Amino acid sequence: MADFLQLAVEIARRFNGEIINGDAMQMYKGLPITTNKVTEEEQKGIHHHLLGCIGLQEAPWTVGKFVNSALAIIKDIHTRNKVPVVVGGTHYYTQSLIFKEALSDSGDGKGDATVFEEAYQPSKTHIISSQFPILDAPTAEIYAKLQEVDPVIAARWHPNDRRKIQRSLEIYLKTGKTASETYSDQMKVREALSSPALETPSAREEDGQEASNNESSLTRFPTLILWPHTDSLTLYTRLDSRVDTMLSTGLLSEVAEMDSFFSQSPQPIDLTRGVWVAIGYKEFSAYSAALRSGPTEGNEEENTAKDVAQIQAQSIEKTKAATRQYAKRQVRWIRIKLLNAVKSAQSLSSDPLAVPKMYLISSTSAPDFDKQVVEPALDLTSKFLAGEDLPDPESLSEMAKELLEAKRGDFGQSRELWEKNVCELCGVTTLTKQEWEVHVRGRKHRQVLKRRAKRERPSRGVEGSKKCGEENEEGSGDVIDGYTSP
Repeated sequence: MADFLQLAVEIARRFNGEIINGDAMQMYKGLPITTNKVTEEEQKGIHHHLLGCIGLQEAPWTVGKFVNSALAIIKDIHTRNKVPVVVGGTHYYTQSLIFKEALSDSGDGKGDATVFEEAYQPSKTHIISSQFPILDAPTAEIYAKLQEVDPVIAARWHPNDRRKIQRSLEIYLKTGKTASETYSDQMKVREALSSPALETPSAREEDGQEASNNESSLTRFPTLILWPHTDSLTLYTRLDSRVDTMLSTGLLSEVAEMDSFFSQSPQPIDLTRGVWVAIGYKEFSAYSAALRSGPTEGNEEENTAKDVAQIQAQSIEKTKAATRQYAKRQVRWIRIKLLNAVKSAQSLSSDPLAVPKMYLISSTSAPDFDKQVVEPALDLTSKFLAGEDLPDPESLSEMAKELLEAKRGDFGQSRELWEKNVCELCGVTTLTKQEWEVHVRGRKHRQVLKRRAKRERPSRGVEGSKKCGEENEEGSGDVIDGYTSP
């Protein structure tokens, strides 16, 4: 069981709590190994909400649906004088639950995620492409259309980043409002939320939200955020071991079960969404195909078995690599989006009791988990619930002091950080000033300059090109995008 799941159970046990699952994959029924679902034994009698509640053929919940469901559950838990504990790795779910301004009405009345978070969620364009055929056009054509209808957001994305370009245009086609207009509206909401004349407590309660102690709070509830963090080298070793454990406890059986469900489903299933993109399934697609194909004419069965074993080994390595990459994205989200949101809420609120408190607790030393993780977390939770003074989050450890500083600004919330530059020499497009400076100082760029200098007269001099807001004419090049989803 993951550290944060174990910690959530211990907190709920100590403080009469109930757990709300905030992991999109664990909301699916069955597949406990693939989704790393907490077992009944590991739950230790604690009620878990939103766990195993949707079918394999269903699309993942929108942020709006998750938040509305979680708010109703939290209200019920509070009426029974119990403590809600939200836990899970789908950070845009939990962050949108904590912060009011994280949601924006995308035009369908569902209160979907912000346009920038939506750009990272699984796309629904395959469903509406018949209505808007341009969404199936080549990337250059979609980008040209986006530049026409919404040049502001078009300048934000790399011209080759099809997914974000496609999603931004989709929002305009579906709602009639550009992504940049949606962004502007969100900023107005954010400013209004920081105004003392925001709304009455009764108005918030009618919306299913509890009033916080401060009218101007950006958060729905007084919140304590606990982040059990393991150093990278130790974490990657543990993640590799977790994959090995998944295999020994039946991962391949679940892969076969999903293949069978897919082949027998009377309705088409989109393999690019929902549980079908869970780590541990898609990585074994080549292995599953090899098993189905069996020996071919002129191919001895022994050689085929060796090929299948090799493909299986490659699939295992893909699963381990994908798990490590996902862990990196989660940390990146926390250090950029969540930390910036916490800092912003703290700076805008005049009431320290109404802002979220975030603590990093080192979980690197596995043998001392209870002492190093559980005990400090229980102590912080006890003080938080009693309304006592809490320590400075950065005072807990050197790791906390280092990692509780936002890695950089949140580009999704700070338009002034946007700056697209194109290096025609290297075929590279950067999306921020910082990334541009890193590129021009980098080894690749300097080597290109040297090679070009050798071909030209020394007297002419050579400099790299920089064209802000223009796309690479060749339509190719590396994406260097500091705004990446976990």
